[in-house]
Amino acid sequence: MPTSTARVWIALGLVYVVWGSTYLGIRVVVETMPPFLSAGARFIAAGALLAALVAWRHGPAALKVSRAQLGSAVLVGLLLVLGGNGLVVLAETSVPSGLAALLVAAVPMWLVLLRAGSGDRPSPRTVAGVLLGLVGLAVLTSPGIGGEIGIGGVLLVLGGSVLWSLGSFSSAKLPLPADPFTGSAYQMLAGGAGQILVGLLRGEQHGLDPGSYSTASWLALAYLVLIGSLVGFTAYVWLLRAAPLSLVATYAYVNPVVAVALGWLILDEALTWPILLGGAVVVAAVCVIVSTERRSG
Repeated sequence: MPTSTARVWIALGLVYVVWGSTYLGIRVVVETMPPFLSAGARFIAAGALLAALVAWRHGPAALKVSRAQLGSAVLVGLLLVLGGNGLVVLAETSVPSGLAALLVAAVPMWLVLLRAGSGDRPSPRTVAGVLLGLVGLAVLTSPGIGGEIGIGGVLLVLGGSVLWSLGSFSSAKLPLPADPFTGSAYQMLAGGAGQILVGLLRGEQHGLDPGSYSTASWLALAYLVLIGSLVGFTAYVWLLRAAPLSLVATYAYVNPVVAVALGWLILDEALTWPILLGGAVVVAAVCVIVSTERRSG
């Protein structure tokens, strides 16, 4: 197997497993910590660590970027981290981690719609996949409409997935830093700073008492910094540059399976019929879309 191909599949494996577990980590963090401030601390810490690693391995000059590259990295970071991740973190204060992951699985659908909006004509099979996915989302959101789960939290996750898709789509169009790890560091720092600002604007700093945070939340935050962000996010950003977007998007139907299983095993989250049926339909739709896009690509 060529080295480049091996690296792509190693990175994909990391994104598959690591990101599937981050939904559980986020849910544990927000049990006792403020959502945006904890998420901002996560990405600022991870971004600073990654920048230090880049400087250590390649010298400080490796962090030098043009103004256009920095601007692009900041924009993509705000879309991915502040918009995509931030809204999901806020939603998980009321939405089960497994359901959040299943709703985020719709990312490839939004990517198809974004591409269609830019002039790319999707195949009939891809369109069918998108329509099937919309049916699955309707089933998944039915508990929110019925009152079992707050519809506000469901809409936050959907909004976050759209912003994440926009950030992923934009990353292929904008002049990002040549080194994907340098770009990832700036994206995490920018997105983390945006999350801190939103947290302050929401008043999350009032009554802040780190001593009241549970040990589980601290451990989960450390896991999200070191594994979820430093390893998972960096692998994802590298994949966006090294592999076809349709292949990278396959994480969307692996992550929810991991997340639902972990939420059920560790947090005792209920496996209701809307989650099982709607989740299966969404995952099937994503499989149709990704397999079709890979053949046509």
